[in-house]
Amino acid sequence: MEGIEHRTLNVNGINMHVAEKGKGPVVLFLHGFPELWYTWRHQIVALADQGYRAVAPDLRGYGDTDAPKEVTSYTYFHVVGDLVALIESLGVESVFLVAHDWGAMIGWYLCLFRPDLVKAYVCLSVPFRPRNPKMKPIPTMRAFLGDDYYMCRFQDPGMEDEIAKYGSEAVLKKILIDRTPGPPRLPKENPFGISTNDKLPLWLSQDDLNYYTTKFDQRGFTGGLNYYRALDLNWELTAPWTRVKVNVPVKFVVGDLDVVYTTPGIKEYVHGGGFKKDVPMLADVVVLEGAAHFINQERAQETNSHIYDFINKF
Repeated sequence: MEGIEHRTLNVNGINMHVAEKGKGPVVLFLHGFPELWYTWRHQIVALADQGYRAVAPDLRGYGDTDAPKEVTSYTYFHVVGDLVALIESLGVESVFLVAHDWGAMIGWYLCLFRPDLVKAYVCLSVPFRPRNPKMKPIPTMRAFLGDDYYMCRFQDPGMEDEIAKYGSEAVLKKILIDRTPGPPRLPKENPFGISTNDKLPLWLSQDDLNYYTTKFDQRGFTGGLNYYRALDLNWELTAPWTRVKVNVPVKFVVGDLDVVYTTPGIKEYVHGGGFKKDVPMLADVVVLEGAAHFINQERAQETNSHIYDFINKF
């Protein structure tokens, strides 16, 4: 990670920590939960070496970026607003976008709200999810996936205490290395399925885990959890964008063991025509065999190649 520079920018009323390297067209990387700019360490170096300016912020609520306490400060409008201000502060008119997990969700709404700012989008793991005007997200998830479904459990204001009970390191480790397909569930007893026998994979070192742990011990998990807690509010606020299509060139990359991809209904949406209907400029869907959720770390070189091969066309 030699040569990665760090600075703090004031954007949209908050102080945002940004890591960056390289010169050239900007590639903006958006991380998910429970992560940081650090999840993109391999991509930052690779894209910088290929002639791009790689920029990876800690999103609001994470790491060294400010973390407002109120759930209402984590709507799509707040976070996309942060990114619009960040792009302006970089002195460019538009960027290539690469995003994963919650970052991917935010990425879709950046494309939806401000397609003029995105040259092309490489989306990892989470496809576009069109707003259904008749189905409020959390009640719908409870009905179809149960109260133990992780997004439902994250609504619980006591979730931070449950995480603290097991410790940041153990929880982060379990989430990052888990390869169980299907919708994640957090039962009341040992919700994270933590075992002392869990070993780190080759793609995640103890130093990597220590970095994540240190930052989450400092910042806490509330900011990250608030993205989930604002889901119903986002559904209410985005009513004017019902059935609006995403008009940005997109490449979608996902692991075949990914917890989102293996959730009921997602494969059918991705491959059955629904995804292409909602995202008319969807150029490619790539499924990596034997890969789980955190593909940008687990399969870093392949991910780097997929990113470069797509954005190099523009």
